[in-house]
Amino acid sequence: MASLLRQIVAGPRMRHPEADLDLCYVTDNIIATSGPSSSYPQVAYRNPLKDLVKFLDSKHGSNWAIWEFRAEGTGYPDEEVYGRVKHYPWPDHHPPPFGLVPLIMASMRNWLQDKEAEGRVAVVHCKAGKGRSGTISCSYLISEEAWTAEDAMKRFTERRMRPGFGNGISIPSQLRTIRYVDRWTKNGKHYMERPAEIVELHVWGLRDGVKVAIESYVEEGKVIKKFHQFAKAEREVVRGSIRKEMGFADVAMEVMGKAKEKTKTMPKDAGDVVESQNGDVPKDTGTSGLNSVNSELQPGGGDVIFRPSERIVLPSSDINIDFERRNKSKYGGFTMVTSVAHVWFNTFFEGNGPEQSGKADDSGVFEIEWDAMDGIKGSSRKGTRAFDRMAVVWKTPAEEARRASVMVEEPGEGEPVKEMSSADWRKSDDLSQDFEKKLGLRADMAASAAVSRANSPGPSTGGSNAGDDVPDEIEGVKQHVPPTDENLLSGVTGDQRDTDVGQAEEATPKDDGEVSATAKKLKNPTTRSQAEECQ
Repeated sequence: MASLLRQIVAGPRMRHPEADLDLCYVTDNIIATSGPSSSYPQVAYRNPLKDLVKFLDSKHGSNWAIWEFRAEGTGYPDEEVYGRVKHYPWPDHHPPPFGLVPLIMASMRNWLQDKEAEGRVAVVHCKAGKGRSGTISCSYLISEEAWTAEDAMKRFTERRMRPGFGNGISIPSQLRTIRYVDRWTKNGKHYMERPAEIVELHVWGLRDGVKVAIESYVEEGKVIKKFHQFAKAEREVVRGSIRKEMGFADVAMEVMGKAKEKTKTMPKDAGDVVESQNGDVPKDTGTSGLNSVNSELQPGGGDVIFRPSERIVLPSSDINIDFERRNKSKYGGFTMVTSVAHVWFNTFFEGNGPEQSGKADDSGVFEIEWDAMDGIKGSSRKGTRAFDRMAVVWKTPAEEARRASVMVEEPGEGEPVKEMSSADWRKSDDLSQDFEKKLGLRADMAASAAVSRANSPGPSTGGSNAGDDVPDEIEGVKQHVPPTDENLLSGVTGDQRDTDVGQAEEATPKDDGEVSATAKKLKNPTTRSQAEECQ
């Protein structure tokens, strides 16, 4: 029975035929395995630690060591693997904090390429031995063995996955990190860890009930911390409107693509929301490009700029933009999470740091489409569409960068390499605020009213009753009506009109000051999906 459970859990991953364990040899000296366990109930469906150690001892004697990446805990004490384990943990289904990459690469290189110790192997594992383990395995082959990124990812898939069961590494943000590693390797392995500031966030085709959060790593990368969650007052509608009264029935109809007749009021010029690089409006070709994505605006969507009321300064260059869409029942006080998606990027690489000898740009814009976002638990499943496309305007805060920037170089051969502290091996989660996000019903919470995950609860009761007038999440928010499409996409000029949604009265022009330099890059935003970079 235990063997059957292990085969079911391993699923699409290859099992080693001789050991009958969920592991593979990526190369002759790199072994990728799912996380072993020495305690119940995990030992019933994961690799038993004693069996893994027995196999490694029989095949490699004392010439093996483990590199583990589990912020949720390894599931075994170090003593049970003779203390031969290196800890570089980060949360499941996410890319590594890039500051860990040079350390992990140097640590593995010193072990595997020690001329006085032939035949050594490195055993890498996370929970499933796929995403995090694959990212590090491929990064090592690229940075230390001179493999191309394509060859490294192909090899990992061939060795780790059963034929026809997809790629070994499939999470877009992890694939983006592998591209970062490739650029890092080709340009001298320079990396500057520095603070980053989010100036504003442009979102095209935003649906109702969406909350947006800014996150980054803390505690050596073991925990994802939410630094800011945008409130209603920080949103500015620049085109269209966000439809009200999206109850469960409306969500179901949206999923089925059968919007109510009254919602089929898409403006004729809605295609103008997005331009191609040359400034031309793309024509409807019937393909799966961005223009066909715009057709999904029928259930209601608007173009919004999020400007934080207070500065959002993150401690590192690794940034996560997290989206969650919630729709509230009109009766019963329940909400349903209908969309969950996020994306990680690194400002050092988005600012062309590797190509500029480690001197990255001080500001920039990161763009991505909905379809290229990370889904739930590393899958492509994100639920209903929450938006069409977004652009993040970021910069490096001068004063904070002067105090906290650190150049991270890969330690040389034979030099000591810093190791991170391990997570508690007995626990089962990484203590991140977004741990195990998922779709489904939630009980309504009055505490969410300030950010309005869906329709705001009534002001007097903190919740909604059957007869309450439930306002839309952006009702009463200032609307910006730009005189030209160029001003719409730059988001920094044009007449500002303070209105309720759907009404307008003239006001004086608004000067966005500090964002003027970086916002120029938004005048002709690209329509190329970030997913293409990961092909």
